[in-house]
Amino acid sequence: MENQHSQLLGEDKHLLDAVDLSHSSDVDRPRPRYRFDLSEIEVRWDPSTQALWSFMTPTLRPAFNPLLLRDLQAWQNEIGRSFASGDPQLKYVILGSRVPGVFNLGGDLSVVADMIDAGDLDGLVRYAYLCVEILYRNMTAQGLPVITIALIQGETVGGGFETALSFDVLVAERQARFSLPENAFGLFPGVGAHSILTRRLGAAKAEQIMLSGKTFTAEELYDLGLVHVLAEPGEGEAAVQDYMARNGKRQGGHLGIYRASREVNPITMEELQRVARIWAETALGIGAQHVKVMRRLAGIQARRSIELPAGA
Repeated sequence: MENQHSQLLGEDKHLLDAVDLSHSSDVDRPRPRYRFDLSEIEVRWDPSTQALWSFMTPTLRPAFNPLLLRDLQAWQNEIGRSFASGDPQLKYVILGSRVPGVFNLGGDLSVVADMIDAGDLDGLVRYAYLCVEILYRNMTAQGLPVITIALIQGETVGGGFETALSFDVLVAERQARFSLPENAFGLFPGVGAHSILTRRLGAAKAEQIMLSGKTFTAEELYDLGLVHVLAEPGEGEAAVQDYMARNGKRQGGHLGIYRASREVNPITMEELQRVARIWAETALGIGAQHVKVMRRLAGIQARRSIELPAGA
């Protein structure tokens, strides 16, 4: 798997200079140093709530482009390295986005279209496997006793929607929108939606959602039980803080429920990879017209990128 990731992401997988996020006042005690200085993800540690706040800051498209995938993988690795010992204790991991009006627009359609045009099945499989590995590690909280929270403040499309579903708790502002539009270019959601939605809603409802192409409001998903907390526009971070404050004393019980749910309705890496391979094989078989639609949507992804300050 590591060789496959290197082929897709290149060799630039190192983490940058260490950032001290411990806020320790004990000068005699070695401070843990967390290497979260990532170009695609902003991270801050809040010792008062024992929460790690993280926000995607993609410098390319606000989709799962190779740079963002690299940093998501590094982010997960560093969470495991820094908190596996339980010192300091980590209770919550939150992921949001700094792109105005966007959580994530899903798969990098420009990369996918290029691989389809090249007939590169192996490349499509590597890309899909990397995406499902990141999703699986999040879905299982990397084996750590933490609750994961997705903060959705804008559009959540395709693989972005699938990623949001992999969190224990989904907090969404009312203006947020969710969609699985893959049918528009002859594909289907291949990075977790089928497995997660089938277990939560049943096979018939899951297929209905995936085939509909419908854009769902946060309220509609709340009624389905997929969104757990509704927040007013601009109040998403405050809603997460409120959730942690209200449930802090019950965190152990909530954690037990989420762990037990993974046992009752287990989703394995092997299952996710089998579905991802079907997705890759399906992608290779779509026609030129569908690739054209995909490239048009890739242009929309590119236009939604973060506008960096002058000189950045």
